Amino acid sequence: MKAVNPIIHGVRQPIIPPAKKQSAQNTVLTFNETFKTVTATPKELIISKHAAQRLTERGIHLNETEWNLIGEKLSEAKSKGVTDSLVVLKDAALVASAKNHTIITAMNREEATAHLFTNINGAILMDTL
Repeated sequence: MKAVNPIIHGVRQPIIPPAKKQSAQNTVLTFNETFKTVTATPKELIISKHAAQRLTERGIHLNETEWNLIGEKLSEAKSKGVTDSLVVLKDAALVASAKNHTIITAMNREEATAHLFTNINGAILMDTL
């Protein structure tokens, strides 16, 4: 018997569908679950090189509790749609990116009174600390 070339002679083979990949439906989270996960995990606050230099130059010292509270308020601001914020403290004013969770610059309150703050779309008042 001669070998049959399937291309020339048109021998048909059954079509086997590709193997289905397992879907990740059992690991899909609802919107509320995802939102709670994202907002519940506090992101570490980043201090830019510029801000660190300004904090040192201007003698601005914040304790760990204050930094943690600033981080929480930035997360809250981000959840409300704020991208760049002015954080007003008792002795300092910080410009922060809520989007990147980063302190951009810092100045003492005396300097802040003479400044015009641009490119911010939110303010966090914490001057009672």
